[in-house]
Amino acid sequence: MISTPFTELFGVDHPIVCGGMTGVGTAELISAVAEAGALGFLTALTQPTPEALAREIARCRERTDRPFGVNLTVLPTLKPVPYAEYRAAIIESGIRVVETAGSNPAEHVADFKAAGVKVIHKAVAVRHALKAQGLGVDAVSIDGFECAGHPGEEDVPGLVLIPAAVRRLDIPVIASGGIATGGGLAAALALGACAVSMGTRFVASAEAPVHRNVKDQIVANDERATQLVFREFGNTGRVARNAISEEIVARSQRPGAAFEDVAELASGVRGRTRVLEQGQMDDGLWWAGQAQGLIESVATCREIVSGIVADAEKTIARLADLRG
Repeated sequence: MISTPFTELFGVDHPIVCGGMTGVGTAELISAVAEAGALGFLTALTQPTPEALAREIARCRERTDRPFGVNLTVLPTLKPVPYAEYRAAIIESGIRVVETAGSNPAEHVADFKAAGVKVIHKAVAVRHALKAQGLGVDAVSIDGFECAGHPGEEDVPGLVLIPAAVRRLDIPVIASGGIATGGGLAAALALGACAVSMGTRFVASAEAPVHRNVKDQIVANDERATQLVFREFGNTGRVARNAISEEIVARSQRPGAAFEDVAELASGVRGRTRVLEQGQMDDGLWWAGQAQGLIESVATCREIVSGIVADAEKTIARLADLRG
């Protein structure tokens, strides 16, 4: 077993996080992550209303008595999101740890901390992590350029970003992006992180609530099978490469292009319905990181977590032996 300040702070067995993933972070997956001894996050905005989120939290509790949390991602949306109501549902449901992401979480952090809730904030730059630390968060998850989702606009990979964050921060750092193996966990610990966060690896799990085609595609894909979209609009995202992502890039590069030119193709509802639910792999945008190239099988969450920890322990022992 690998004990770190992260495992001690959050009361879990292993320094592994399943970060929030829209459309994926439901009770089926997150309870399985918790039962495996890692820390998983339900995604608040996967649920259509705050009331539905409260029910999902209760449903997860029916499946596990181990620690789990909720992710609250704050991003610009066409339809206003009642963030204060989602925040209240999280607090009133007795959740003890929250993962914030997206825009400045100041308002949310203040309320969560007042209610005794620990907060992990996801950041893609050291300056953003420092800002979050100043707001009083308990830990920072730092996302390298390899990650699925929004890696920011500065293209700094984890091998540089993780130790850069550790050097400047006084709170635990969770390494995210490009991690799917025990070697990745050992490397993150060597760089000063206290834990790792994985998304794509947990999508290719038996319990992930997505179509089997998605899981098989992740296993089949290599490290080159992602694409950066929305870069021209200052909102870069890393997604799995498919016909839709290729068309989005082509349209975005036309002179005078605007997001409205790709909005229909980029629809989150379309991606969740046609890809994640129906398994039509070329008919919607779906998030995946470069770690696809490291994933060789679909496995249960318990197998994933135990395998990564065991491999990390072997790697650490081997490196210790090299020192003589």
